Amino acid sequence: MINLTTSSIKGIKDSKIAKNENNDCFVRALAAATDMDYDTTHKEVKDQFGRVNKKGTENHMIIGQMLNAEENGLVIGDKRFSVKVLPKARTHNTYKLYGELIKRKKTVKSFIKDNPKGSYVVTVSKHALAVVDGKLIDNKGEEFRPTRKVDGVYKITKPKSESVQLNLFQ
Repeated sequence: MINLTTSSIKGIKDSKIAKNENNDCFVRALAAATDMDYDTTHKEVKDQFGRVNKKGTENHMIIGQMLNAEENGLVIGDKRFSVKVLPKARTHNTYKLYGELIKRKKTVKSFIKDNPKGSYVVTVSKHALAVVDGKLIDNKGEEFRPTRKVDGVYKITKPKSESVQLNLFQ
């Protein structure tokens, strides 16, 4: 498993907003998963997810807005992304214990192993991180905690570059 810190997010090193922020893990995770710059993502999370500066994004707002985005798309800056809220079958492992099937939340490491391709925002207890093509992208100091249990996963699909079709006979 490859770990990267969120310092690799576009524009974060030069962002005055990022330098003055706390509890912005969801902003960083969404910026990493969408490959958008920090300041644009910060504005959209504030507007769409009701995030208050330095306060973090509340889990119920993330869930509600991501369910809405699954139906209507997620707009960040000038790009529209598709969102898929992963079902429990993709975020839980099933074990047999004394003949009974038990479902348990996957660890971040287990989720990455099962999902080596794609861009995901992953929520764990009071925290969010990104997984992009098998790479864990997290805040410095948090990236070495792969045994955290996954609470929710949102697959982000980047927009296809729009192609222009020529009409020769109009």
